[in-house]
This record gives sequence, C-alpha cells and structure tokens, in this order.
Amino acid sequence: MMRTKKKIGDLLVEAGYLKTEQIEYVLKEKRSDQRLGDALLERELITEQELIKALVTQLGLEHVNLYRTAVDTQVLKLIPEEFARKYMLIPIKKQNDVLQVAMADPLDYYAIDDLQMITGFQVEPLIAIKAEIIEAIERYYQINDSLIDEEAIEVLDASSIENQEQLITDRDAPIIKLVDQLLQHGLNQRASDIHIDPLETSFMVRYRIDGMLRTERTFSSSILSALTARIKIMGELNITENRLPQDGRIKVLVGSQHVDMRISTLPTIFGEKIVIRLLGGLNELTKLSSLGLNHVHEKMFVKMLENPSGLILLTGPTGSGKTSTLYAGMHHLNTDQVNIVTVEDPVEYHINGINQVQVNTQVGLTFAKGLRAILRQDPNIVMIGEIRDTETAEIAVRASLTGHLVLSTLHTNSAIAAIPRLTEMGIEPYLVASGLSGVVGQRLVRKICPSCRQAHEANELEQELFHKRGMDVTKVYRGEGCSQCSDTGFRGRIAIHEMLVIDETIRQLLMNKQTIHDIQEYAANNGMIFLLDDGLLKVKQGITTMEEVLHVTLEH
Repeated sequence: MMRTKKKIGDLLVEAGYLKTEQIEYVLKEKRSDQRLGDALLERELITEQELIKALVTQLGLEHVNLYRTAVDTQVLKLIPEEFARKYMLIPIKKQNDVLQVAMADPLDYYAIDDLQMITGFQVEPLIAIKAEIIEAIERYYQINDSLIDEEAIEVLDASSIENQEQLITDRDAPIIKLVDQLLQHGLNQRASDIHIDPLETSFMVRYRIDGMLRTERTFSSSILSALTARIKIMGELNITENRLPQDGRIKVLVGSQHVDMRISTLPTIFGEKIVIRLLGGLNELTKLSSLGLNHVHEKMFVKMLENPSGLILLTGPTGSGKTSTLYAGMHHLNTDQVNIVTVEDPVEYHINGINQVQVNTQVGLTFAKGLRAILRQDPNIVMIGEIRDTETAEIAVRASLTGHLVLSTLHTNSAIAAIPRLTEMGIEPYLVASGLSGVVGQRLVRKICPSCRQAHEANELEQELFHKRGMDVTKVYRGEGCSQCSDTGFRGRIAIHEMLVIDETIRQLLMNKQTIHDIQEYAANNGMIFLLDDGLLKVKQGITTMEEVLHVTLEH
C-alpha cells in the first residue's frame, strides 16, 4: 500500500487549526513518550473532533464510529490484545488481503508496519475516537468467542445429559466465562435486558439500554446450544426441553455485584431465543425523589398515598415504569405500624417488611384468588401487580371502600382513560366514584447525556408548541454524542407524569354519568398538568428533548 508519510503537526497547520509556533512549542514541552496528538488535546489547543476532521480532510482517511460499526470477531485473533492496547487500535474486518484497522493515530507508521508484519495483510488505517477504541478493546477482547473450544462444544453436543451439566457448570469452562462476561458487560452498559437471538448460521447478542435495543455481538451458532444450556442451568430450567417456552429466576454474583435475573426462553425455527431481564438495585427505585416527579406532582402523590383508604391506579403502556412507581409508593408507606401485602406476577423486587405473594396460575393462585385471601389477613395496604379482569377490578374497588388503601396498575393511554376502562370492565360508576382516589399516568423518556449536552435556539415550531400549552421557551438542549453515552446523546431515563385527583366535583360528574370529555375539561380548567405539559417542562429544564416527549405523547 502506497502512503504519503506526513506528520500530524504539519496536517493541523495545513488545515488551519494551529500555527507552526504552537506545534513547535508543544513538541518541546511534551513528555518524550507522549504522542503529539495527545499532548495537543491535553493542552486543549485542539478538540478531538477537529483532529479527526483534519485527518479526514487532508489525508482522505475514513472516520469510523465504533458504537455503530460491527467488529468481525474472527479478525481479533490476528492482533494480540496487548498490541491493540499499546498502539490504541482495533481490527474491524478483512477484505481479501486488506485488513481494516481503527486507530487513534493513523499516522503511526511504525504501528502500521508492525501490523503488516504480524498479520501478513496490507493494513488500511481508519480513524476513530480514542475513548471508543478503549471501550471497544474492553468489549471485544473480553468477550471473544475464539476463547470457546470448538472441540469442547462438539464433546458437549455428543455427551449425555449428566456429562453436559458437568461441562457447563465447571467454573473454568470457557462457556461459563463467556456467559459471565456477557452479564458483566450488560451491567457495565446499564442494560435492562439481554437478548440472545438465534439466526440461521449465527446468533446475535443485543442489549436494551435506555429503552433502545442495540446489537452488541454476533457469535457462531456452534456455541448456541452450550450457551443456552448454561443459562438454563443458572435459571434452574429444564435443559432437555427445547420445544416449549420456559421461565426462571435466580440471584447470581456477577463480579462483585449480586444481580436478580429473570430468564425467559422461546423456541424459534433456528433455536431458542433467550431474554435475560437484569433487575437493578432496589435502592435506586424505592425513593419518591428518584421518580422524576415535579414539585406539584410529588405533593399530590404523597397526599394520595397518605389517605387511609381508596384505590390508586398507575396507568401507561408496558415498559412505562408503573411498577417502579408502585414500589416507590410502598417504600414510602412501609413502617412497622402497617400490614402491607402484595399479589404480583412476577414479584419484581423483594422488600423487607412487606408480604409479597407470587401469582401461580398452574395451581390456581390467580390475582383474584390471592386478593381474596389477602383481605382475610388484616391488611392496611394492598398492592395488586395489575388489574387484568373484572373479578380482580371488583374486589379491588370494594376493598378500597372497606377501609383499605389499594394500589394497582391498569393499561390505559391516559390517567382519565382509567375511569371508562373500569366501567367497561363492569364496575358500576357509583363504585368507581366512591372507591377511586386518584390516577397517575406516566411514560418514560430518555435523558440528555450531561457530558455532551448543548443548548440550541428553539425553532419556530418548538416555540409555537410551548406557546399553545401556555409556556415560553427560548432555548432547548440536545446531546451531541460522546463516549459517555455511546454516541447516542442520551444517558438514562426519567418519567413524565400526569395526575388526576378524584375530588367531589369529579365524583358528582361520575354519579350523573357525565362524559369523559366533561371530566377532562374540568381537570384542565383546575390546573391539571398533563403528560405533554410535564414533558415540556422537562424539555425547558434541559432534561430531555422535544422529540422524546412527542414520541410518547402522540395520542395527546
């Protein structure tokens, strides 16, 4: 491969980013073992984006985003991890006799010559951000299916069930190390779920981070059966059953962290798909302050919770954080003076001092049957994981009328829509009016990454939307993308809420069989903060973006 050997300092001067005097000064002052590019970045004479732009423009190099580029795991075998760390590079893929390598310094010709010598291929350098290369080295070299002994996999497939269990329970077995690394990486990335998706000749590992699925790795299908068997043993599932779905739960030690995991398997045409739910630490979920409630909503929610009786409903679609809000409410109420009993499917988190019942339909323990039994246990507070049928709804409403505080969830698009949903389930309007205390509607939106958040002037459409909701805005914020947020511009999620408190006026409207439109109009005239309003407040505060809020509130 022909290449022109230019120095990085000359390129930056030619691009107009720096002067020759600045380059000469840094060359004199920097450490002898320090690259010029690193020294310039350290002294903030240039940004990493400017450095990359100069190299791309002046040399015609290709800039590669390692968060959006899949690495062929087979080429990792060509370059030792120590070499990759020393020269800050990682191989991407091989085409014929050309090896593409992402480098923090693509002008390091000594490294390129060494690469060509040890691999035997022509090297095509690509430029990548240093932080992305470091993260990629950690990700790919730590989780490497070349560590899996193909011969051991063949032995595993041909072994008896007893021998298989031994091969995939030995702590030194490569397949166990691989599973541990997948779990550890998921925790490091703050993933809520790990998806293992079988394909025809391979399988994908995907992580759900901040509500979005991201493909992390692909592996050869030859190790899928061993990986599946290992995960099934961890979840105490039947490793011989691959025709029916299975569910399991286990608490494991990953690194130094105890993690609750829910494991679900589903037979597909190419093998069993596995989803592992990583349940986060309870401390993060049990404080009302962690819910993202604005000041008005927090006061309203606490007032609802501190009523001695009544029904409080959490509404929203699957994955909107309803269960987290329920647990936060129970934690607020959990004292020695009250008897709190729950019936859940499944029990997400274990809380000391609360009696939690797991639904088991196989033996006939349904929500309704469990709820009836709970009411004979002298409870003060009852939490029902979800109201799914008329029988459960009727028992819940009647329990709220007999001196119990009842908390539950319901699948509706808005807080106000919970009222017709209950009546559609066969609950008389007068019972709804008497028993219902309040409804909380919520959605989850992604938070802007604080490391790369930048202010922008609000455009005309954004200003118009704020104006329609009685608010003004001059600037909004967006994440530009950085190594801290995997170049997405978002890091973490927060809830937006709306709350409907059932007061005497709303009760009278219900008793008189007024329409939901009348209730909504009354609530709006009395200062109800709807989902869109709460979302726009968080946009104005720089917590999230307009696009995120509109995405989850389109029906409003």
